[in-house]
Amino acid sequence: MAAAPLPGPLPRLAPLLAHYGYWAAGAFVLVEDSGVPAPGETILIAAGIYAGAGQLNIVGVAVIAFTAAVVGDNIASLIGHAGGRAFVHRWGRYVFVTPERFQKAEEFCTRHGGKIVVVARFVEGLRQVNGVIAGTSGMPWRRFLVFNAIGAALRVGLWANLAYLAGRHITAIYEEISRYQLTRSSPWSPHSSSGTYGAAGTRTDPGTGHAERSGTAGTRRRRASVTTAPPPIRAASAP
Repeated sequence: MAAAPLPGPLPRLAPLLAHYGYWAAGAFVLVEDSGVPAPGETILIAAGIYAGAGQLNIVGVAVIAFTAAVVGDNIASLIGHAGGRAFVHRWGRYVFVTPERFQKAEEFCTRHGGKIVVVARFVEGLRQVNGVIAGTSGMPWRRFLVFNAIGAALRVGLWANLAYLAGRHITAIYEEISRYQLTRSSPWSPHSSSGTYGAAGTRTDPGTGHAERSGTAGTRRRRASVTTAPPPIRAASAP
């Protein structure tokens, strides 16, 4: 069975999933949750779509992604606990985590406690550093593990299921996207920038304000109204 086409930027991930499948999803999710910017969530969604299209098993995708997410965040927590803020300040700039950004994120996470570990799973930026922050702030490991697992289960469950459902109907979705793009590019489309449409197939020209039908006669009237110069304005004669 040939792989179903993936919409948008996802076709670029098709060779990776075709060759490595589950391991690609697990590796990218683990790297991302370890604190390194990586397209883990994008790979997870693409793998879910592949599973819906019959190329992968959705249970396998979800289990591997969940395990990778929990392990990745624990690695990040260990880095924060062992290296502390000095480690983050020295090496964080290589992954776009400056001392100022880290301090703001740390203050935010400390203020909201363990629940932010769950919420951070759905926030770009916090997802990558929340494990490190848990380590530097001294959050007890068992407490962190519980919130970490809850967040991983919610995030992986949400994206894997949505992507799987999309993959089951990927052909219909792809056709609708293509049809919409064609409609947008049509000069007589209601969304076209060349004018607006009203009832009964009439169209209002943005330059003249004249209503016309979409046929040839309407086009001739529009052209005539645009090219015909207005009568000159004569000055009033003195009394």
